[in-house]
Parts: sequence; structure tokens; C-alpha cells
Amino acid sequence: MKYIDEFRDGAIAIGLYKKIASLINGHDEITIMEVCGSHTMSIYRYGLKKLLPSNIRLLSGPGCPVCVTSVSYIDTAIAISQNTSTNSNSGRDVLITTFGDMMRVPGSSSSLEKERAKGASVTVVYSTLDALHLAEKHQDKKVVFLAIGFETTAPTIAASVIEAEMRGLKNYFVLTAHKVMPPVMKALLTDKELNLDGFLCPAHVSTIIGSRPYEFIARDFHIPCVIAGFEPLDILQGIYMLLKQIVKKDASVQIEYSRVVKREGNPAALDLLDKVFEPCDVEWRGLGFIPQSGLKLRSQYERFDALTLMQNKSKIRNLSSAWIGDPKSEIHGCMCGDILRGVKTPSECKLFKNVCNPEHPVGACMVSSEGTCAAYYKYGETES
Repeated sequence: MKYIDEFRDGAIAIGLYKKIASLINGHDEITIMEVCGSHTMSIYRYGLKKLLPSNIRLLSGPGCPVCVTSVSYIDTAIAISQNTSTNSNSGRDVLITTFGDMMRVPGSSSSLEKERAKGASVTVVYSTLDALHLAEKHQDKKVVFLAIGFETTAPTIAASVIEAEMRGLKNYFVLTAHKVMPPVMKALLTDKELNLDGFLCPAHVSTIIGSRPYEFIARDFHIPCVIAGFEPLDILQGIYMLLKQIVKKDASVQIEYSRVVKREGNPAALDLLDKVFEPCDVEWRGLGFIPQSGLKLRSQYERFDALTLMQNKSKIRNLSSAWIGDPKSEIHGCMCGDILRGVKTPSECKLFKNVCNPEHPVGACMVSSEGTCAAYYKYGETES
């Protein structure tokens, strides 16, 4: 049955390719950006860029949550891990909990992995429930969860804050760096170095927020959007749906991933987000501060904010999403910021494959499994 399915999918893929090629035969170059890291990895894994006609240009955008986490956020997490007291009984009193792909993301001079090697208490968890369990088990420690990600993961962090309140946990904290996708997509459209013809919208995010938040892109910028799934056929169908709009000079928001995504999104998850978080300005690696593109804890939940653990609060900058110190630039020569904006590709970076690789990553785009540099490296992607 597996081989029959593969044969069927291959036939459908060939059919889609023929439709795409026929539709844009003789057309000028068309630039489409996928803003989801999972899309990026699927596109490279299945060689879809090489399959498509040469006048289609696919760009990877800032859709990897680890990659867009700012240097200054990492520095803040490290500062909190160091902001501890020690005695013979309790040892370090702050325990940082994080998803594994955050461990090696570079800050300005260190990483969580390096700090753990020096003695900082940093533990990898697989969910916020794991972090809550640690907080309940170790009442003598302040357990800090590094809350990163887009609208997909933010509801789980919101739920953990509500659960911590219900359990009466006073030692559970979150360091929030949540980001929302529509504002950064707007920022990309106003970037003079980019000239996009369409967006392949993020599927995971869209299961939460639905298709409605993208409608301003079609209405105000006349840029078509299609929400597509992650399988090769989903992506090819999504591209075909985009191209039909582009050729007809039409612009709307369409849902290819209709088996999961609805226009209104997930009401329960959206209610959780609205209850715990409110919009704020936030820093994106490589893109700077983008207005109303982040989420911060509402005032009634501020007691769960990990920034309250900082002994030297005068270091905290007076911003709605405030990190310690000033924003740090990328390591000299690293093009991660430009790659996240879609104006450069990994093959244009002099560090790529030379000094920057998965074993010794220089930039965040090589660290994350959804990073563009990691995808290029793993699947041998080169510019034609």
C-alpha cells in the first residue's frame, strides 16, 4: 500500500508541475516567500525548488522561532541563570528550563549550553508541563521557562501560567519572547530590498489564528496569500493556488490546508492568548524592533515574569518587551539577519560550511532544525 501511495503522490506531483509550468510559461520571475520554518525544511528536503520552473523564486522568511529570537533575549536568559545565590544547602536557586534547540543559540558572548558547562542550572524540557512539574518538585528553586515561539506555542505557555496560578506555585516564571506573524509579514512588505509577489503562509500558526489576520495583506498590499500544509503535495498545490492569483492579478487569502485551518482559527486557543497576553513591541533577530509583533504578560500575571528575578533591575531597558543591556549585532560576517529577511541566501555567506556548520554553528539559522542554513547544509542546497 505504501508503494501504491507513493506512486499516486508522484503522479499528482507531476500533474501539478505541468499545470504550474503551463500557467507561467513565458512569465517574468515570480518571487514567493514561505514564512514558516517547517515549510522551508520540507521544500529543501523534497527538492521542490529544483522541481519548479526557473522563473519561480522561493525565498525563506523569518518563520523559525529559534532563529528570530534576539541576541539580547539570550543574554537576558544567561543573566538570570547567573543571578543566583548559593549556599551549602540549596545550591543555585534558579533553574532555567527550555526546549532543546535553544541551548546552542548564540548570545553576544555565550550560549545556554556553554553556561550549563560552567555550572548554571539549565534543563531541557519537552513541554511547559515538564517545567511546572519541576517547579512543584523543587519548591526551593525559582523555575524559569524560556517562552519563545509564535502563536502556535504561545497558548501552551498561557495555559501553564493559569495552571501555575491554580496550583498556587510561587516559584514558576516565564521569560517571554513570543512573536506573532502578521506584523512581521507587513514589515517585510515595506522592506525596500524585497519585492514579493506572494506569501505561502504558516500552517501551524494558522491553525490557531485562522486566515482572517492575513486579509489586510491582500486588501492593502494586493499580495496574494495561501495557507498550505507541509507535505510536498500541499506545498505544490499552495504554490499553484498562489500563481493562479498572481497571473490573474488577483489578491485574496486562500486555504489549501482546509483539513486543519479555518478562517476563524481556534477560538479556545485565542481566548487563552487574550486572557494571559497582550501585544507589545518586540525585537526580532535581524529585523530589529517591530511594533505590536510580540506578546507580553498582562498586568494581572506580572508576578510570573522572570524579569522580576533580576537583582539589578536598573539594567532593564525601558521598553514594553525589555531585555538586559542594548541589542547586540550578529557575529561579524554572519548573514543570519539578512537570511531571515529573505534578502540573502546561506550560499552568499562566507562563513557557511567554512566555519559555520551544525557541529559548530555561528548563527541561529544553523542551530535550529528549521533554520534556512541548517536546511541548506543538510540537503546540499546550492544556488543554480
